[in-house]
Amino acid sequence: MSAAKDRAAAGGESQVSSSSNRSGIEAPVVATPDTPRTRDSGLPGRYPFTRGIFPDGYRGRMWTMRQYSGFGTPEESNARYRFLLDRGQTGLSVALDLPTQCGLDPSDPMARPEIGKVGVSLSNLSEMELLFAGIDLSRISTSFTINGTAAIIYAMYIACADRNGIPRERLTGTIQNDILKEYVARGTWIFPVAPSMRLIADTILFGNRETPRFNTISIAGAHMRDAGCTAAEEMAFTLSNGLAYVDELLRRGGEVDSFAKRLSFFFYVHMDLFEEVAKFRAGRRVWARLLRERYAVTDPKAQMFRFGVVCGGSSLVAPQPYNNVVRVSIETMAAVLGGAQSIFTCAYDEPFQIPTEFAAELALRTQQIVAHESGIARTVDPLGGSYYTEYLTDEMERCIDALMKEVDDYGGTIKAIEDGWMQQRVAQRAHERKQQIDSGALPVVGVNCFRRDDQSAAPGEVFHLDPEVSRRVLEKLDVTRHRRDATAVTRTLDRLEAACVKDEENLMPYLIDCCHAYATVGEMVARLKAQWGEFREPVRL
Repeated sequence: MSAAKDRAAAGGESQVSSSSNRSGIEAPVVATPDTPRTRDSGLPGRYPFTRGIFPDGYRGRMWTMRQYSGFGTPEESNARYRFLLDRGQTGLSVALDLPTQCGLDPSDPMARPEIGKVGVSLSNLSEMELLFAGIDLSRISTSFTINGTAAIIYAMYIACADRNGIPRERLTGTIQNDILKEYVARGTWIFPVAPSMRLIADTILFGNRETPRFNTISIAGAHMRDAGCTAAEEMAFTLSNGLAYVDELLRRGGEVDSFAKRLSFFFYVHMDLFEEVAKFRAGRRVWARLLRERYAVTDPKAQMFRFGVVCGGSSLVAPQPYNNVVRVSIETMAAVLGGAQSIFTCAYDEPFQIPTEFAAELALRTQQIVAHESGIARTVDPLGGSYYTEYLTDEMERCIDALMKEVDDYGGTIKAIEDGWMQQRVAQRAHERKQQIDSGALPVVGVNCFRRDDQSAAPGEVFHLDPEVSRRVLEKLDVTRHRRDATAVTRTLDRLEAACVKDEENLMPYLIDCCHAYATVGEMVARLKAQWGEFREPVRL
């Protein structure tokens, strides 16, 4: 039996398991003034923004507190949103079910087993109106975790605001809208790469004009991290994807000093606190440098690296589930110390069910305690100047640069994805991570060390999805189809299909018209598929 397995069997030992983090950066036994440093980190609010993008940090504005939520019908999700808003949440984060993410209507035979299972079913504008009933969209920031159908959901949100008389320029929030990481790590793609990139560029260029306070993309490393990437790979591959979007926007005639202001990013925070803080500090520095040196961006606001995070994800486990409260607390502190603009904290029961109200409230309270009791938000970048933090930030920057060079040398992000190179890299890291957990080399309390009998049981309430959800969703869809103007639906869909074959056309106005006519997500996707086809996953041996 190996030493690591001996430790796992014995229940742990009072010794650090490794002298390096998963990104391969060796930690000094003690950091001193002689520990290598390559540069001065400067001041927050100034290029290259290592210490933060705002000079006053959270004193000027607290991060947006969101809880990812959505299940069943729009009415049920609306009730959960009201519950969380009443308890101090400051932004909404909408989870969509798999049929909505994959462009299928609930009536599609492929969709029926998944209606409302991992998010809310949202097939048309009438459902969007129910989802936000009684919620003032001009006063709340709304985030949608949606990619393949992001442009359609964004169009639906705008149509919902139009119907409520809310000026588009007052809308705030984010759509994830990052299809490249779907090809790499998650799988809810629909269209081939080229038309998908065109659709994303359309949303960003349209949003710059019509919804200037709304972030029309959140370039996400989160799912690549959960799929197996190290922290350095998560940041490097995400920034490489960001450059691919910049190149596409320039191809479409966008001005980088303008559209770069609305580019945002999204990451997971895992359990190595100092590695996560260094990841964000280095990410700000690298992104600002790339925009200035590669694209000649001069506006400081366009150089800023703005990001939101999820604290949890695959770092949470089902055994001894209350331990996840501790994990999320540590990760939340890492996010704050790293300077996140938006934070979503996972609930302790997410590894095995949709969070209960009790668990969701506790996750929100975790953020509120860190914000209002811990004191770590009082000063900007409180770990800045630490010998270890500065060393780790420099080393993380070096790793990120080297990994991005690998992508560039391969031929860029698009080629790396179309050939399956990036997918294989992530899968390789996932395999290595599984081996490290199985061997005990990567300690996970309750999983491979400090285990106990009957440790998977979680006392407290259990979430039960209403078995009548599918029936109610299908009944409402049938009513909408009978009430809407069929001629208007056909006319708007015909115009959308005709426009999608013209590269110079921005499709957002056509999608909004379809939503106003109560065309469904599935109907719009079918028209686009008819002209664009579907993405085929590469086979890489």
